[in-house]
Amino acid sequence: MYKSFIDICARRQTAGYRLPRVPSTHDNIIVAMSGGVDSSVCAALYAHFPKVRGLYMQNWSQTSGSGPVEGKAEPCYEQDWKDIEKVGAYLNIPVERVNFERDYWLDVFEPMLQRYQQGYTPNPDIGCNRFVKFGALREHLDKEYGRGNYWLVTGHYARILSPQTRRETHLLRSHYAPKDQSYYLSQVGREALADLLMPMGFLTKPEVRQWAAELHLPNATKPDSQGICFVNNSQHGRFQNFLQEYLPSSVGHIVTVEEESGTRRIWGQHRGIWSYTIGQRVGISLPQGDPKYQGAWYVSHKDPKTNTIEIVKGRDNRALYKDTLSVSDFESLVPPEDLASTLEAAMTNGELYMQFRSLQQAVKVTRLQLQDSGFELQLATAQRAMAPGQYCCLYHNDRVLGSGTVRATF
Repeated sequence: MYKSFIDICARRQTAGYRLPRVPSTHDNIIVAMSGGVDSSVCAALYAHFPKVRGLYMQNWSQTSGSGPVEGKAEPCYEQDWKDIEKVGAYLNIPVERVNFERDYWLDVFEPMLQRYQQGYTPNPDIGCNRFVKFGALREHLDKEYGRGNYWLVTGHYARILSPQTRRETHLLRSHYAPKDQSYYLSQVGREALADLLMPMGFLTKPEVRQWAAELHLPNATKPDSQGICFVNNSQHGRFQNFLQEYLPSSVGHIVTVEEESGTRRIWGQHRGIWSYTIGQRVGISLPQGDPKYQGAWYVSHKDPKTNTIEIVKGRDNRALYKDTLSVSDFESLVPPEDLASTLEAAMTNGELYMQFRSLQQAVKVTRLQLQDSGFELQLATAQRAMAPGQYCCLYHNDRVLGSGTVRATF
């Protein structure tokens, strides 16, 4: 199986890059295992190395959130750990469970709540990768093995490659576009890439499923995880209701604004500015007998200062589309001294793209203006429902250059 993987990588070699890195026989190899098929196949790929082990990160539990819920199914983290134990025993590799709940709570969950309360739309998955999976976990492994003395293997669909002409490590999109997870990795520190292996980035999902079946892995038929574990195991299930368990109610008005006169009219109330995001449909009743108000209405703007949410009629209302955005707090995967020239060269060649959501069609950047706290971007086509707080990830073709926080859209 490992030889087949190396052969596949050779057939799918990316122009301008070396083949993926290969551990030496007696290197320490730690496979971050989630209980899913992807990370289990990763473990199987490296199971023949003498110093390989699996590690499960527990980032959430019943005590992290609102406590046990009577009658609920077994928490996802307990079932995942049982699956990992079965896979470890089947592959004859040791597995361990490490608790990172405190790190997740302080560095990901609480900041997420604060951002929602301020009216922004954060992404906890990106924060988890930056601060926990490739932050706290690396600190843990540095203490145990020594920095630079181990390989960390994850099941992410992204590629890590070194260019043929430079001693650098780049993060690239997955070979298999439908599962590409490079967007979620765009805030990972540049220094973390040196010790990372992401074999799934060179494979397709059908190939991974086939290998899991051929190996008879105990979890070969396990479905892919959907959503965030702590939401799936909340008392309510819907993310908005989940947030209500942690954020105070702050009732405000839902309004329309007349385009010509600027007149504001109140149509309902919300329970907190965090309860809706830009582009979301609003389920309030407007007078359907009046053609002016018939149809579905969507959030176009949130004003934290007045605690109001503005809505417009129609999913494709022009107020929902913006082609310019300002970005701050950019985490660069390019050496700082090379960032400005790399961005400029990519844009000049028509090869600079952005995404503000995972798996969306990448959008070409036509203008980039550097500012003291970040930069301003203009896009080739206006995009629907870009929201402050989302991450703007920049790509030079398939290479991830980094990402920053969307501060405003125009």
